[in-house]
Amino acid sequence: MRRLSLNPFFGAADPTSEMNSAPPTHRLPDGPIPPETAYQLVHDELMLDGNSRLNLATFVSTWMEPQAGRLMDECLDKNMIDKDEYPRTAELERRCVVMLADLWNAPDPSTTVGCSTTGSSEACMLAGMALKRRWAKRNADRYPATARPNLVMGINVQVCWEKFCNFWEVEIRQVPMEGDRFHLDPRAAVELCDENTIGVVAVLGSTFDGSYEPVAELCAELDAFQERTGLDVPVHVDGASGAMIAPFLDEDLVWDFRLPRVSSINTSGHKYGLVYPGVGWALWRTPEELPEELVFRVNYLGGDMPTFALNFSRPGAQVVAQYYTFLRLGREGFRAVQQTARSIAMRLADRIGAMDEFLLLTRGDELPVFAFTTAPGVTNFDVFDVSRRLRERGWLVPAYTFPADRQDLSVLRIVCRNGFSADLGALLLADLEQIVPELRLQEHPLNRDKSQVTAFHH
Repeated sequence: MRRLSLNPFFGAADPTSEMNSAPPTHRLPDGPIPPETAYQLVHDELMLDGNSRLNLATFVSTWMEPQAGRLMDECLDKNMIDKDEYPRTAELERRCVVMLADLWNAPDPSTTVGCSTTGSSEACMLAGMALKRRWAKRNADRYPATARPNLVMGINVQVCWEKFCNFWEVEIRQVPMEGDRFHLDPRAAVELCDENTIGVVAVLGSTFDGSYEPVAELCAELDAFQERTGLDVPVHVDGASGAMIAPFLDEDLVWDFRLPRVSSINTSGHKYGLVYPGVGWALWRTPEELPEELVFRVNYLGGDMPTFALNFSRPGAQVVAQYYTFLRLGREGFRAVQQTARSIAMRLADRIGAMDEFLLLTRGDELPVFAFTTAPGVTNFDVFDVSRRLRERGWLVPAYTFPADRQDLSVLRIVCRNGFSADLGALLLADLEQIVPELRLQEHPLNRDKSQVTAFHH
């Protein structure tokens, strides 16, 4: 089979020259092959990946305009960290930070500190580091440097927060789900706070069901907690998705720097920021929120360069694409794009909710995301069967079980993004309506061990 793996047409000049050999796949080849041959071999193997446009599991942008793609191609060779060598790219990054600070109602956008990252995971790590260092400085006279603080959050947080607590030796305190509440409860969160709490994480757009956590209510509970105890606990808003939805579609919702207790915010430019992966953003309310000792000033390529990141070298392409998108759409353009995604999500949710076989948990009216499960009385198939059958038709719709204390609940989730059109939504509905009668013919769900059937992780 290996001898026949090269199509005769792949040969650069003689169509039979490559038929009797193929490059190894687990060691470097002995010599070079023509670029078109190498391209075709890799291209053909990648055809077995899922179609990203039909991936309704991911929040990551899967479509951009050709002009954005051209700009990214032009900037792939620019190292984002070389700000002295690429001053205009650095300026575009700075402008993006100021634009986001203005969008999120910072007290003074011109002095707000922030940076680009490879995504929300890195941004969350940086925000967590700042919270821990500020706590350590406030408590330097009471605790040794080895003291272990804690961070409070809902159990629905993205796994990057668990990584942060593990890597930076912070005790994780999580509020479990309860009943029909699938995210953090403000009062329960405050009950977990004490003098060792470095902060509380609020998620604006839970990945489990698309719902917003009540940031203003959380801040009010922490205000009352400070009055009772004297402990000042800051809030970080993980706005990986919602921080690029709420400012355009939920303008009256107060969740951002308008709340004095909100210390920092992160978002993913490559999610509802409408940019290809990977770019994220981390912003702090004021320069005082980011301890100066965490900012490194590096003499690099002849210039004094401040840097605050876990990564060093990375391409400037995504940052340039983010600025292009801000410039291209403006507030009204973003509002139109995000409203379209939400409208499609809500219409899909209504149609699926009207089917006898399914029960809606959320309706897509916050993030353009909704979750649903099988209706009571449906015993011959489950959500994992639905996910498997949709995958046979090209759709990637995740099925997964909720965390504590709702491990009894297994759901399907659909993420609507820019590029997922109403036409594609109609095709998804048609396929769903077609597979349900077939699933009804099953005697029982095919997979009994739910821990083995889901490959989806938040």
